[in-house]
Amino acid sequence: MPEAPKRPMWYKGADTASWVTRFTVGDDPIWDIQLLPFDLTASRVHAGGLVTAGILSAQEYEQLSEALGSLKEDYENGLISITPEDEDCHTVIERYLVDRLGDVGKKIHTGRSRNDQVLAALRLWLRQNLDVLCELVDGLATKLADMADENTDQFLPGYTHMQRAMPSSVALWALGYAECLCDDIEIVREAQRRTNVSPLGSGAGYGIPHVDLNRDEVASNLGFERVQENVTAVQLSRGKYELGVVHALVQCASTINRLASDIVLFATSEFGFIQLDDSLTTGSSIMPQKKNPDIAELARATLHRISAEMQLLVAIPANLPSGYHRDLQLTKSSVMKSVLMTCDLLHAATGLIDGLSFRPDKLEGARDPELFATAAALKSVVSGSPFRTAYQKASQDTDAWSEEASGKLAESYTTLGTPGRTDSSGVRSRLDQTRKR
Repeated sequence: MPEAPKRPMWYKGADTASWVTRFTVGDDPIWDIQLLPFDLTASRVHAGGLVTAGILSAQEYEQLSEALGSLKEDYENGLISITPEDEDCHTVIERYLVDRLGDVGKKIHTGRSRNDQVLAALRLWLRQNLDVLCELVDGLATKLADMADENTDQFLPGYTHMQRAMPSSVALWALGYAECLCDDIEIVREAQRRTNVSPLGSGAGYGIPHVDLNRDEVASNLGFERVQENVTAVQLSRGKYELGVVHALVQCASTINRLASDIVLFATSEFGFIQLDDSLTTGSSIMPQKKNPDIAELARATLHRISAEMQLLVAIPANLPSGYHRDLQLTKSSVMKSVLMTCDLLHAATGLIDGLSFRPDKLEGARDPELFATAAALKSVVSGSPFRTAYQKASQDTDAWSEEASGKLAESYTTLGTPGRTDSSGVRSRLDQTRKR
């Protein structure tokens, strides 16, 4: 006997054309296979809520809970797949439960729609994966702080307009990026907090008639901070919460974009400030001598890929009337893709920091006396000269530049967070605070 064709949950007697399935389902199976374990978690808690509401008996709950556990084991063993005919992970779960439990399995969808079901799974996925992402940002910032501590006195020229401008240091370069990453973690944590709200009980967007669902109990059992009280807000916020997450990821990616740009520049023969480990470079198919900084270049470009997803999240919900529209399905892949891209980006950036070494000979060779002209001018100011007078005099006094260049940076600077006056403890303290949240 041939296997009966798979039909969607909403099937009412008429089959759709294959191209309709392909067009409407799109790439959902790719993303839903990742959401499935989170949907299982939400389904078990939802079933508990149905017990409270008097829809399920305690025995029926135990049957459903056991079946959901078996499905999770099958998933973890690689035995579960999602096809376009399945449409999504929600259908896979319901079919599994009906096949095993019959009428009891048919009760699981009481009091919910795929509209609130997918958002619950997605928000649980985001909560977990943003935790992982913040740990990666923390790890990168910590490595930069370590780099600063190991290179406290190592000179590095500072640039404006791509021209040598004033003295800096490797420690200051590293801690500048580390401090920005601290900001980025805080922005991601805020976006994570905003998305950690329960949509369950909103159904298709207008609530659940007759069934007295305890929305607060279900939300609490899933670890959500609160419930979206007015059910219409659930679909109105769809895309907005995802946009907030991806905007936060753009902040991380923009920090790494500039870090990677520095690495590409500093690794050129013209600069030669850093050496990249061979494992971090690729070769050319025609030029035998080439060692290309492809990882840094792709890390630099990733910002633009994530920014493109952010623009989709701005555009897709725009001009839609209230309520659910199938357009909103496309917001799921944008936010999930962005989170995974940013995690990969952070792995790449951490690998770059691990695999680069500074070249003191090249750095000291760039200690151009011109970099110390500003210090020469301000030294005269401290002695009583008006700044503009000191500025004009220092513009020609090359001997004063050389005198400043021959000293240690800590002799010229007195303020914390300036060349020769770096301290990683401020960054490390901020990282400690974000870990406690």
